[in-house]
Amino acid sequence: MRLFDKENRFNLANIVTFANISLGIVAMYFIQQGNFTVAIILAWIAGAFDILDGKIARRYNLSCEFGVQLDSFADFISFVVMPSFLLFYALEKSTPLETTLAGVVFLYYIISGLRRLIEFNLKSEAGTVTKYFEGVPTPLGAILLWVLYLLYSYQIVENLYMILLMVLSIAWLLNSKVRIPHP
Repeated sequence: MRLFDKENRFNLANIVTFANISLGIVAMYFIQQGNFTVAIILAWIAGAFDILDGKIARRYNLSCEFGVQLDSFADFISFVVMPSFLLFYALEKSTPLETTLAGVVFLYYIISGLRRLIEFNLKSEAGTVTKYFEGVPTPLGAILLWVLYLLYSYQIVENLYMILLMVLSIAWLLNSKVRIPHP
């Protein structure tokens, strides 16, 4: 059956990854509409699909270079760009300078996430699972951005500059030498 053929670009694992990408893109639509709750729900479902696609690929021997690259693209959309959009749109920016500064900080985060994913792909082999991640994985980075969103939304941390400083810290951690145990 073609769903279990690793040479098929639309095998079962890749279909789940394509669903992850789709959810990330649809979540960005809801963010621009101001519906952050739906976007966050879609993002968490995308996260479940990110876990599921890898399990399916390993279980049915579907790991291949195409799937590795596709998974990184999904991570970029759902765990780098989408949470950046969420937090950027949620933050109140009262001046053009604050908007520009926030934009630069989130561009730095997005570039850091992309660099992290490319470096990870260059160091890994299809289907290989290591004991530790070097640097904060992008799904964990997304969770940290969602935590910042909650801290800001519930007015626990109201200062825009403090939030942006924390975003810069998370961006730096994406490409750091910090070792994170692989689940």
